[in-house]
Amino acid sequence: MLREFAINVYLIVFRLLFNFFNMFANHNKTTFITSFNGNVEDTIIELENKMADDHQIIILKSSNCKLNFGEERHYHILNFEKAKHFIQSIYHLATSRYIIADNYYGFLTVTNFKKDVKCIQLWHAAGAIKQFGLTDHSNEHRTERAIKRFQTVYNRFDHVVVGSDKMISIFKDSFGLPENRYIRTGIPRTDFFYDEIRKSKAIDRLQSDFPKINGKKVIMYAPTYRDGEFNSVNLQIDLEQMYEHFKHDYVLFLRLHPTVNSKFRNKYPDFIYNVSNYFSINHLLLGTDILITDYSSIPFEFSLLNKPMIFYAYDLDEYTIKRGLWKDYTNQVPGPVVTSTKELIQVIKEQDFQLEKVKSFADEWNKYSKGNSCENLINSLYDVGALEHTEKARENV
Repeated sequence: MLREFAINVYLIVFRLLFNFFNMFANHNKTTFITSFNGNVEDTIIELENKMADDHQIIILKSSNCKLNFGEERHYHILNFEKAKHFIQSIYHLATSRYIIADNYYGFLTVTNFKKDVKCIQLWHAAGAIKQFGLTDHSNEHRTERAIKRFQTVYNRFDHVVVGSDKMISIFKDSFGLPENRYIRTGIPRTDFFYDEIRKSKAIDRLQSDFPKINGKKVIMYAPTYRDGEFNSVNLQIDLEQMYEHFKHDYVLFLRLHPTVNSKFRNKYPDFIYNVSNYFSINHLLLGTDILITDYSSIPFEFSLLNKPMIFYAYDLDEYTIKRGLWKDYTNQVPGPVVTSTKELIQVIKEQDFQLEKVKSFADEWNKYSKGNSCENLINSLYDVGALEHTEKARENV
């Protein structure tokens, strides 16, 4: 009850400020709202390369966003969660021609954009294993008003960016939006996996940042966060056993949720590397030889590398009931499903990775992500042809 009251007060204040600034004229400006890495950064770089110099780029980032977006660039970056940036953030939302978000942001429920403004959902995941949005099982414990807010936010999205037809079917159920809202441009951050120069530089930096990985293979464990129960005390993988079996040939990267990461204490610093705060998940995936995860969206990008994955779903039945999963989990994921550290170790030792599943999984979920997703997206949203004509005209003056 108290939480709902606080949300309502926040939204009332937000609405008042937004409506005031909404009376101002729109500027030649794109405002990004971001909590995640990758999609937004790559899109911004492509946008900057394509647009005229007078097109302003604003970045509203949450505290969880680890990217600085290049301090040498001329972006205006604000943390919308901080009080000192609160009013500025609302001003930019109300006066931009384009709004591009990478997640659900509750304040969009009160942003009645002008008719000529485009609001785009650049979702942070290329695919989905667990259910979210309107299909999330936890909605059963939410108020009717909260569910109505969700739908209002989803209705703001004029376009939703997708990399596959499978993801469209999931978004239709999760966001309740019709077919004509989806643009099949591919997922921007997957362009990285087709760029040999960027990949080479990423490997060099990774080896520089973690010199002890040279000569060893990398296992990365990237589990999904479990609400209210997942912390370093009950991390359901036996790190001691992993150390004893693999310390000579492997290193173990841990990619943990911030809540878990803050409590984690590393007992095996020569074997375990906590990469939870590392700036780029793509760089980590590139350097990973074996991925261990559960219900995360990481496999959708990782599958482009055609490397082995193991799905450590120790709480599969419980998680299915609490959160909900799309289709039959065991048959959907491109690798063996295990429920104990013992099984996990056995799969790695026997190299029983079921790699034949990975390519078909990658093809299905990355149908439109072919290395030019950023360019496709900018060309779809902006009148790039007209802009290029204007730039050439300026050069000839």
